[in-house]
Amino acid sequence: MATDPLSLTFAALADPTRRAILARLADGPATVKELSAPFAMTGPAVSKHLKVLERAGLICRGRDAQWRPCTLDAAPLRQVAEWAEPYRRFWMR
Repeated sequence: MATDPLSLTFAALADPTRRAILARLADGPATVKELSAPFAMTGPAVSKHLKVLERAGLICRGRDAQWRPCTLDAAPLRQVAEWAEPYRRFWMR
């Protein structure tokens, strides 16, 4: 299993459900229940996706009384952009 930060980020982004969760979190914090709503999966299944995103550093889970919001942390995406930048010339043709 890969443990370097860039590999963890790419692995997290490889799944369309996780990308959709990140897109939702780009609009603001959300609970697991809110993040589960658009998917035909259980809360525990969404929680597994959240663990992958959290391990990659793409989300943070907080605690505010009874509310446990998830928030986007896009910093690892900067590494992806920096890695991809040298290839920009190929897709800009």
